[in-house]
Amino acid sequence: MFRVQTTCRNSSNPVIDRRQFLSWAGAAAAYAGCGFPDGLPQAAAAPKPSRSFEIASIDRVTVKVPFREIPHRAMSREIPHWMYSEICSVKLKSGHVGHGETLLYYTYGATEDADVTGAIGKNAVEIMWDDELGAGLQMALFDAVGKACEVPVHALLGTQLTDTTPLAWWNIDTSPEDMAAECAEAYRQGYRAYKTKGRPWFDVWAMCEETAKAVPDDFHVALDFNDTLLTAERGIPILKELAEFPQMTFWETPIFQDDIAGNQAIRKATRVPVAMHYGNPDAIVALKNEICDGFVIGGGASRVRNRGTVAAMADKPFWLQIVGTGITATWSKHFGAVLSHARWPAVNCHQLYQHQLLAEPIHVDNGLSEIPSGPGLGCEIDWDAVEKYKVRKPARRPEPPRLIETTWPDGRRMYIANNGKVNFMLTIGQEGRMPYFERGVDTTLLPDDGSTRWKELYASARKGPVLIPA
Repeated sequence: MFRVQTTCRNSSNPVIDRRQFLSWAGAAAAYAGCGFPDGLPQAAAAPKPSRSFEIASIDRVTVKVPFREIPHRAMSREIPHWMYSEICSVKLKSGHVGHGETLLYYTYGATEDADVTGAIGKNAVEIMWDDELGAGLQMALFDAVGKACEVPVHALLGTQLTDTTPLAWWNIDTSPEDMAAECAEAYRQGYRAYKTKGRPWFDVWAMCEETAKAVPDDFHVALDFNDTLLTAERGIPILKELAEFPQMTFWETPIFQDDIAGNQAIRKATRVPVAMHYGNPDAIVALKNEICDGFVIGGGASRVRNRGTVAAMADKPFWLQIVGTGITATWSKHFGAVLSHARWPAVNCHQLYQHQLLAEPIHVDNGLSEIPSGPGLGCEIDWDAVEKYKVRKPARRPEPPRLIETTWPDGRRMYIANNGKVNFMLTIGQEGRMPYFERGVDTTLLPDDGSTRWKELYASARKGPVLIPA
């Protein structure tokens, strides 16, 4: 199984015997109140509150950061709204200012006006562990408190265990040529891992073939199917074929995560470790039934800290999935510093953008990135870039018209259009309402050319997939 070795700063081993861990499951479940996960006590101590930590003001600004060329081709099909982030700035009575970021339309929680109003005048130390404040405000509180205490954020989260943490490159599902190009660029910039999507509307065999030509065997690729293989019986033959490529290192959610027997069969059938989003099914179910090799963990500070602790108790590795520009990626690195089992490369998605919003971009060497050691987040925001990309905050998630064409070598064509839901195309694949994985399939976004045909196809496809036979 893939492991990233990092420099250990603490010789103590937090791992307990798995059998002993499972014997404690009932008590832990009763304590947590709902299976596990978020009811465990916080392990990190906070500094003693004082009036100097009182929140004096909170400011927010929205930015629209454009994607790089290759990610733009992919992201503009299904999730163009990922360009919108909100930068939150918290000023304490001490004069220290902390900053955070919310990827507005892909996060565990966006900071609302009521969160800001309720936080003014409160002690930052007392409320910073509250995930309900939203990503940007919570991150900014930790940054401000760290600066006031003259310690890095990871000192507020726990004990630093490592000087470096593994990072992965990311892009949504794309053509084999674009995937290979992105993997090659990732490798050139020092990354040794890449995560993308496996979808029935792209040729997954060609994706692996082209990537194998572009990067060496020790480059690691994670394919996230988001359930679209549907069943173990149908998916295992495909997974076995793809596993022949040495770069294939992880399957994420190949079939529905609550299909216990199916996921057990997949684990037995392939050499590639299976990763699952923590919490579905409940962690105790996943652990008892051995349906995955490790987890995907994201969310707010309390959730990430607590779930990372459970993973360590069960000796299960995981990758952090905390998404945004370089600001959020830096925040994620602090969790990588204190969570012993954050061994798999973190997915932060900052590589998507033309600018990381940092004065000094994140650097990766041989797959690893150094943990910041300065006060707070330990990074400087490029405020000129923030000013350049600043926009008015949308009243709702932007939903530009999109018509997507999928074609097969035999002449079949399918048209799918956005329908007001985020995962409008993925849902069709999860429900089995489009042809299953095949060789030679390709997908592209059809721009609005103003023609009557485009308008008619778009109107029909908004109601459901339109399949035109060969």
